[in-house]
Amino acid sequence: MSMIFEKKLPIPMEVKEAYPLSLEASERKAIIDKQVADVFKGESDKLVLVIGPCSADREDAVLEYVDRLSKVQEKVSDKLILIPRVYTNKPRTNGSGYKGMMHQPDPNSKPDTFKGILAIRELHSKVLTEYGMSTADEMLYPANYRYLDDLMSYVAIGARSVENQEHRLVSSGITVPVGMKNPTSGDYSVMLNSIEAAQHSHTFIFRGWQVKTTGNKLSHAILRGYVNKHGKMMPNYHYEDLELLHEMYVQRGLENIALVVDANHSNSAKNPFEQSRICKEVLHSCRHNADVKAMVKGFMIESYLEDGNQPVDGGVYGKSITDPCIGWEKTEKLIYDIADLV
Repeated sequence: MSMIFEKKLPIPMEVKEAYPLSLEASERKAIIDKQVADVFKGESDKLVLVIGPCSADREDAVLEYVDRLSKVQEKVSDKLILIPRVYTNKPRTNGSGYKGMMHQPDPNSKPDTFKGILAIRELHSKVLTEYGMSTADEMLYPANYRYLDDLMSYVAIGARSVENQEHRLVSSGITVPVGMKNPTSGDYSVMLNSIEAAQHSHTFIFRGWQVKTTGNKLSHAILRGYVNKHGKMMPNYHYEDLELLHEMYVQRGLENIALVVDANHSNSAKNPFEQSRICKEVLHSCRHNADVKAMVKGFMIESYLEDGNQPVDGGVYGKSITDPCIGWEKTEKLIYDIADLV
């Protein structure tokens, strides 16, 4: 057999019992959850920024980033809700490269998913308990979601997962906003099909159980750009793109017409220094169309302590080992600029 079963992993309940969340932290998360949900339901005029490293590669640097972010949050709390992007599972286009902290809690050591599960729960927990901020992560593996479900206030479904049935069904049982990215082909209808599926109730098999979900009305779109038939990265954040998405939302009759714009990836052609310009252009579009303004709920921004990226063994503290990010100085300025434009 080509698949070797190396070790049995603990179920989420066992991990939560071993690493429980305090009542104070749970209450803090409930407050954040409501604030974020109010944005996506149109009951708050604030914007959400899902912001942080492309990948959470080491606990100390991520926590220093969150510490800085928490201080900025206090200054912009009347305009913005900052959700630290603590991405611990990384999809890889061709299967190679660093797959995230859940696989390799130490990027320079061999994979150890047992240590990885404990490491990512500890990291997400520390962000909440030590800095009072609830996190976002990509749900790359739906069966693993419950290791972290009591810690996150936002979940993203990636461009390569959005067509997958299990991702859609599990999203229908999540209580916090779930952002569905457009696929790499750029087809809006695929993304909207996923949103529609997530907004409805389903019965299916999950972690060896028959489960029934109630539907997630906070499921929404994320525009992240796309790749055309020639392999060239193309943006989809321009005014016409936003207007078209709103029109297609209305035609579908979906609830809570909502959009988060991913300012990096194919929208920026993976040039992170374009993210500031992209966010400002989207906000400019909002000023010219009331429907677009009501639809846009925030941005995804990739940033870390240092500009750019490096190889896994690069050794620069706080510099991405996956996609390039903007550094802290540019990050702080961008947050204040967005707050001034809201």
